[in-house]
Amino acid sequence: MAAVTSTTKNVGTQATGPGVLDGVRVLDFGRYIAGPFCAALLADLGADVIRVEKVRGSEDRFLVPLNDAGDGALFMQVNRNKRGLTLNPMKPDGRAVVQRLVATADVVVANLPDAALTAMGLDYASLAAVKPDVILTSVSAFGAGGPYSEKTGFDGIGQAMSGAMYLSGEPGQPTKSYVPWVDFTTALSATVGTLAALMARHHTGRGQEVKGSLLASALTVANAALIEQAVTGPDRVATLNRSQVSAPSDTHRTRDGWILVQTIGQPLFERWAALIGEPHWLEDARFTDDMSRGDHGHLISERMASWCAERGTDEALAALEAARIPAGPVLSPQQALDDPHVRATEMLRMLGFPGAPSPIPVADSPFSLSDTPASIRGRAPQLGEHTDGILDSLGYDAEEIAALRAARVV
Repeated sequence: MAAVTSTTKNVGTQATGPGVLDGVRVLDFGRYIAGPFCAALLADLGADVIRVEKVRGSEDRFLVPLNDAGDGALFMQVNRNKRGLTLNPMKPDGRAVVQRLVATADVVVANLPDAALTAMGLDYASLAAVKPDVILTSVSAFGAGGPYSEKTGFDGIGQAMSGAMYLSGEPGQPTKSYVPWVDFTTALSATVGTLAALMARHHTGRGQEVKGSLLASALTVANAALIEQAVTGPDRVATLNRSQVSAPSDTHRTRDGWILVQTIGQPLFERWAALIGEPHWLEDARFTDDMSRGDHGHLISERMASWCAERGTDEALAALEAARIPAGPVLSPQQALDDPHVRATEMLRMLGFPGAPSPIPVADSPFSLSDTPASIRGRAPQLGEHTDGILDSLGYDAEEIAALRAARVV
């Protein structure tokens, strides 16, 4: 493992006892983010998670490669704490391996449409026939029951179809978020559902299906805008980074960078007006509440922009902090890595990975538990790294494992 650096903490620096999910086994048939990150969070909580990949490696392993083997940045994040198994469940011998695995499992995670689950023997009926109390957590792009149920999709499609992308960017130029917030939101909600199903099983002894979808997650995050449209029909369009429901709330250029300022509520606006030297705006009918300030936000943003343009980033942020007005710098990825608060709070863990030129800063679990902490205990697996050991634990001998390899089942 890598040594502790000034920006991050090394795996193993936090003492850990038994995890909440110690003794729980999870089979991760996920791809990309939503399924794998759900399984990663379960692993952070102590579950034994086996990541099952295609024999040649699943596509998500190779996104943004960081070493000669092609292992990618995203894969390293969302597959920490897991063991790696390669398997082709479409072959008869592969289906037999799946059944042996399922017999040992508490949870199966898969982000695939229902038809694909059935074809691989991972639908709930097939799983429950092997392990009656198993929990299946499945994530699809659009959810079941509608005309899009069997369509494939990624994070950006959820952004586009929720209204969120339309309201981002500028009029006539819908803008997708660079970071895949729909995928990660779906993973978090799937984790909540899985934990609830495990709690229910503890009381009832029964397994069940947990379902999530990218579109459902995106609609959840964008719901307030949809409610407003349904009730009052404002037909809003994008205003770049300026909020339409409060002000000042926008990005502004300083002498040496950019900052984001956000105010919501009368007390914050009063403090801002005093700071900026416009106390008479408190009596202006255009600025009486958040919605009216949002309606005239371009005026407030113009005033704030002129104030910021006269100051450096540090000076502007210091003045805003002294007035207790929420604000922060717009950081590049490197600046985020170097930020003193990120360093002090140790939000990133350094993970060594074979062939990577340097240790990898992986975000720690996004929550903490004081008594039974979640923890990153190890890096993501190399392709098929634990295949032999897992098969051995399922009762396969060396000759049988060799035959499975020769037949490209594993």
